[in-house]
Amino acid sequence: MTDTSTKQRVPRRRAPLTRERILRAALKLADEQGIEAVSMRRIGTLLRVEAMSLYRYVTGKEDVLDGLADLVTSEFEVPDATGDWRAEVRRSAISAHAALRRHPWAGAVLESRMNPGPARLRYLDGMLGTLHGAGFDWVTVGRAFMALDSHTYGFALQEQSWAFDPDQGREIAAGFAANLPADLYPSLLAMAVHASGPEVVQAEFTFGLDLILEGLERLRPAE
Repeated sequence: MTDTSTKQRVPRRRAPLTRERILRAALKLADEQGIEAVSMRRIGTLLRVEAMSLYRYVTGKEDVLDGLADLVTSEFEVPDATGDWRAEVRRSAISAHAALRRHPWAGAVLESRMNPGPARLRYLDGMLGTLHGAGFDWVTVGRAFMALDSHTYGFALQEQSWAFDPDQGREIAAGFAANLPADLYPSLLAMAVHASGPEVVQAEFTFGLDLILEGLERLRPAE
């Protein structure tokens, strides 16, 4: 009878190193510790390899940042230029905002990269093509895209900079109202009282997005 306890254990094979694995490891570091934590050494440690072995697949940290930007952008839904332009752009913007909330560090990284990858190029081409297909001339397409982009990135950045938990907005508004001189700031007090009531005032990304889309619809040339 064979004693299984004496059998030699077969060592588990390590997954082969690839660019995808390196970028996924960098994404994990950025999400858990912030973008400042991403370095070739730390990526190597996470993957249990020497940092020098990473250079077969990436040229350095700047290449990793380019790759991270494209990974996050791959989570943006690309609008379908053959569909309803407004619904498609809205869906795409909402998905982009959600991705930026999942990766709080990503907004600044995406805006700083000069070498867009295939996911970023597909997203940009889809957005521009959808707007142009809706009837906007190219000048208006550029302006519309900037307005949408600014709202998406700006709103996510503002959310990340808040000094309070949005879920505690009612309590914060109530405390703010209790200490606000009514004779000096009557409108601000009224807003704070309203925000502390049953209908909590919330900063909604889609509210501003729909305002932009409504304004664009009014600019759109008649069929």
